[in-house]
Amino acid sequence: MSKHDELIVDIAALVESGQSSQMSLTVVTGGAVITGRLAPEAMWRQRVSEVLTDSADLGEFSAVFDAATKGDGPPTHLHFHVARILQGTVGIPETGGMYRVAIEDVSAWTVGDFSYSDH
Repeated sequence: MSKHDELIVDIAALVESGQSSQMSLTVVTGGAVITGRLAPEAMWRQRVSEVLTDSADLGEFSAVFDAATKGDGPPTHLHFHVARILQGTVGIPETGGMYRVAIEDVSAWTVGDFSYSDH
């Protein structure tokens, strides 16, 4: 999107200001559909850092995510946790992952997340 969608920027700003991780969102970006819950950037960074710290091979990268976030201006990214990329009838990964999406790359979105059921 050449011009940011003010609604999605407002949603991201509210997530950041309220430190809430309960807002569910589904976005289309680069042809992929990502669905899950938004998290404040600081919370998202902390969780990614914890996962990397626990890894024998990737532990040294955890410090990158410990850096303080820049708080000036409106949010430029959405930070998903417990998120999945939807592919056919499958959500990848099944357990949910951590994704960072540039707001300018979102071509469509809706409130809520999608999950599949065989019922």
